[in-house]
Amino acid sequence: MSMPRAAISAAATELLQREISNPETQWSLGTFGAIGEFSRDPGEPVRLVCSTEALSATTPRGALVLKPHASVRAFASEGLTKTGWNQRIALCLPKRDCAMNGRVALTEIGPDRDAPRQEDRDSVLFDLGFGALQADFCIRTGDPDLARQLRAQTGRDVFEAGNPAMGIILEANPHRVFMGQLGRVEVYQPIPPPSGKSPEGPHTHVLPRLLRSRRTHPATEPVPQDLIPCAHLYPPHPARDGLGEARPFDAAHHHAFQAMLAACGDPETLAIKRRATDAVLAGEPPATIASSRHGRISIRIALRQLKSQGYASTALEAWLADFDPGGPDEPDDSTELHGHD
Repeated sequence: MSMPRAAISAAATELLQREISNPETQWSLGTFGAIGEFSRDPGEPVRLVCSTEALSATTPRGALVLKPHASVRAFASEGLTKTGWNQRIALCLPKRDCAMNGRVALTEIGPDRDAPRQEDRDSVLFDLGFGALQADFCIRTGDPDLARQLRAQTGRDVFEAGNPAMGIILEANPHRVFMGQLGRVEVYQPIPPPSGKSPEGPHTHVLPRLLRSRRTHPATEPVPQDLIPCAHLYPPHPARDGLGEARPFDAAHHHAFQAMLAACGDPETLAIKRRATDAVLAGEPPATIASSRHGRISIRIALRQLKSQGYASTALEAWLADFDPGGPDEPDDSTELHGHD
């Protein structure tokens, strides 16, 4: 039986209210090839606002704004990384509800009246014209000289040969504002040079090669058919910290996300994980309990999670040897944009 839409919306709203208050939860908004990421440190100053119109978290380094939508559906899933697994909740909309402006050239939008900080609302937005379905990718500036330089390039593809727009933007380091139907991510930190590493905290990724594919999300992310992921949240990982570094296994984080999988994940995938876990704990030999690609991935994740919890047995070693012997992983192209191994 499917859950009524009103109940889904209420559950999603409760999830967002809880997680935006958690400094360990990370967020992203965008498309395949371009995303804005938001995170904050536990002791970092933050202004949290929760109202019927929007939820927001604003820090000196960036901001996250989430807008309620009647059609939003939260979908939890896990995926393989090189040595472990990742976990995420996609905030999805039906294709008919997710579309943004789809501009394909640099376009001046005007003052950003919806900026979460008062001091930014007279600054001018320019859409970079990436042409994505579910997000608009903008920069925002209060510098008249930068605005003048960008106006001279409006109507052009920012990636076309000879266009100086991206070079001008990289040098000026304006705010990046990535927007969708479910809200926005703002980044105030400097843009790293092409050879540099993204800063900790809020930052953006723009990969033209992936943008050209016009895909809305990685092929490895099992989003339900007819839904488009418009934003993601990444609850605390039980075995990795926010920077992707290994830490002692946190059972509370693990059980919390498994409960999210049960509430808004794929029931079939979860059932396969449970069958594999139960078989190992019962000391049963390896068996073919799933033949699909996603089913095999679920088994491998279940085995890795048992191992990370410190469980050891001859049965687990046998299952690992059969299903996860340490060879090349199935590619997870989502890690090019977000996620830590």
